[in-house]
Amino acid sequence: KTIEFTGALHTTVVKQVRLKNPSIKTLVYNATLVGRDADDFSLPKGNTVTIAPKRQTSINVEFTSRFLRPAEAVLLLISKSVGGIDGATLTFSLKSEVKHIEP
Repeated sequence: KTIEFTGALHTTVVKQVRLKNPSIKTLVYNATLVGRDADDFSLPKGNTVTIAPKRQTSINVEFTSRFLRPAEAVLLLISKSVGGIDGATLTFSLKSEVKHIEP
């Protein structure tokens, strides 16, 4: 899945990633941003995501554009074992595009 961040140069764009937990056990993920432009992306609520059984949650990913060229990174969600239960590792491609420049 690709998440696209579009906005003006030097602005911050926030996108939400919705995660669902279909199991009857709590899932805990460690979120990591990797790639060439990972420093331009951030997780304002921290790197740990907990999803209650049969529930869903959203995490915010922020991007602040510093350059005109497109930025790319990958959001990795790696599950931590809780009571012997592991969730699937999730990956999201993050891409940006600067649509305009404001003086």
